[in-house]
Amino acid sequence: MSEAAVSSRRSRSGGGAARRAERTAPKLEAARYIERKIPNYEILNDEALEIIEYNAETVLEEVGVAFVDNPEALETWRAAGARIDGERVHIPRGLARKLCATAPSSFIQHARNPERNVEIGGKSLVLAPVYGPPFVRDIDGGRRYATIADFKNFVRLGYMSKWLHHSGGTVCEPTDVAVNKRHLDMLYAHMTLSDKPFMGSVTEPSRAEDSVAMASILFGEEFVQQNTVMTSLININSPLTFDSIMMGALEVYARNNQACIISPFIVGGAMAPVTVAGTLTQVLAEALAGIAYSQLLRPGAPVIFGAFVTSIDMNSGAPTFGTPEASKILYGAGQLARRLGLPYRSGGGLCGSKLPDAQAGYETANTLNAVLLGGVNFCLHACGWLEGGLVSSYEKFVLDADQLGVLHSVAAGIEVDENGQGMDAIREVGPGGHYLGCAHTQANFKTAFWRSNVLDYKPFETWDEEGARDTMALAAVKVKNMLAEYVQPPIDPAVDEALKAFIRDRKDSMPDSFY
Repeated sequence: MSEAAVSSRRSRSGGGAARRAERTAPKLEAARYIERKIPNYEILNDEALEIIEYNAETVLEEVGVAFVDNPEALETWRAAGARIDGERVHIPRGLARKLCATAPSSFIQHARNPERNVEIGGKSLVLAPVYGPPFVRDIDGGRRYATIADFKNFVRLGYMSKWLHHSGGTVCEPTDVAVNKRHLDMLYAHMTLSDKPFMGSVTEPSRAEDSVAMASILFGEEFVQQNTVMTSLININSPLTFDSIMMGALEVYARNNQACIISPFIVGGAMAPVTVAGTLTQVLAEALAGIAYSQLLRPGAPVIFGAFVTSIDMNSGAPTFGTPEASKILYGAGQLARRLGLPYRSGGGLCGSKLPDAQAGYETANTLNAVLLGGVNFCLHACGWLEGGLVSSYEKFVLDADQLGVLHSVAAGIEVDENGQGMDAIREVGPGGHYLGCAHTQANFKTAFWRSNVLDYKPFETWDEEGARDTMALAAVKVKNMLAEYVQPPIDPAVDEALKAFIRDRKDSMPDSFY
C-alpha cells in the first residue's frame, strides 16, 4: 500500500481495529506539560547581558565560525552577506540576530495522540528522557552495552511515566543493531510503543530523511509539512565549528518544517573559556550562527536555542555535573534566549556518579532545580542519565521520572483562592485542636501534598520487615512492576504495516555496517 493511500485511509477512518483497541485499553495517567506560574531566576543584569551580546557578535564578525565540508552552506552564507574565508564564515554584526527574528517564539510538537501534544516556548517546560548513552545499567545485569531490547524497555518506561511529557530520541544506543539501520528500529519503537512526541535521527543526513519519511507515514505527508511532529538534537562541535553531518541533518529537518535544538556542546575549560561570561559569549555566538542558518534554509522553521555546558575537573580532566558554574551558565543562557524571543533547551537529571546513589541525587537535584528556575522550555536528559551520560540507568530512570513531579508542583506556584487560604479550617479548629478531621482537610487531603511513588515513607519496623530496601532496590521493584503493567497504545494496523514495509525496504537496500 502506498504512503498516500495509507494517509488517506487513516484520515478517513482512523482504523476500526485501532478504535476498538483504544476503547478497551486501560487509561494511562499522564501529566500535561508544565506551564510555569512562578518567575524565572535572572542572574544577569541588563548591562551584563548587553556586554555578552556585544562580545558574541564580535566573535561572529572577527573570529568567525567554521562550516566544515559544506560548500553549499558557505554559498548560502555568502549570498546572505557574510564574508567567507576558506571554510570560515564571518557574519557582519547584526546579521545573525536579524535572521533569527523569523524563528517562532513557540510551537506545538504534535504527538500521534493529540492529548500528548506539547507546546515548546513561552512559560512551558517539556521534560524528555536521557539521550545517547552506549551503556545501560540495572541492579541485576550491572553495566553492559545497550541492546534494542533495552531501548524498547526505556521507551515503555517513558510512556508509563506520569510526569514525563516526551518519549525522547536515542534513550540508549542499541549496539546489537547495525549502525546504519538502528535508527529505523529506534524510530519504530517510539512511534509504536508510545504515543508521546519523539525525536528524529541526526547521525547522518540520510537518516534524517528516513525520519521525515517515517513521520509522513505516521502522520500523513501534508500534515508533516504544515506541522511540527519531531524535534532533533543538532550539536555544534564547539568551539565554533559546524560539521557537515549535523548541518546536513539540520538542513533536512529545517526544510521539512521540523524542529531543531541547536545546541553548543561545551565542557568549560576545554571547549570554552573557564569563566561563566566567556562561556556564555561563545554559547550565544554559536547558537546565533546555527539558528540563523536554519532560517536561511526556511524562514520560520522551528528551532530551540540550546545550551549544554558542564565544567571540568582540573585534576582528572573528567566532566563534572551539578556544579554552581553550570547552573550560572544555564540561568544566563536562558536570559539570552528569552531576549531573542526563542524557546530554550538546557539541563536535565545530570550527574557524574557511577550508581544512582547520593552523589547522583545531589547533582541531579541541583541541575533539575536550575532547569525549573532558569526558564528552560525543553529539558533533555530529565531522567535516566548516569556516569556523565555514558549510561542509561533503569533504576535512575524511574527515580528521576518520579521526582519530576516535584517540578510540576513547584511550577504551579501557590493558590491563594478561598480554598487555598484555608480560613474555614482555621476557624473550625481554633486554638489547641488538630486539622486531621476538619472539613477542609477531608476535602483536600488526596491532592494537598505531592507524594513519591517510589521512595519509602513507612515506619522503621515495616521497612525493616520488608527487607530494609535502599533506594536502588525500591527503584528496581518499580521498574519490574512498570514493565509488567505496560500496555502498548493502539495504532492503526495499516499505518503500522506501512512503517514495517518502509523499514524492510530500507534495510534491504544496504548491507549492515557497524562503523
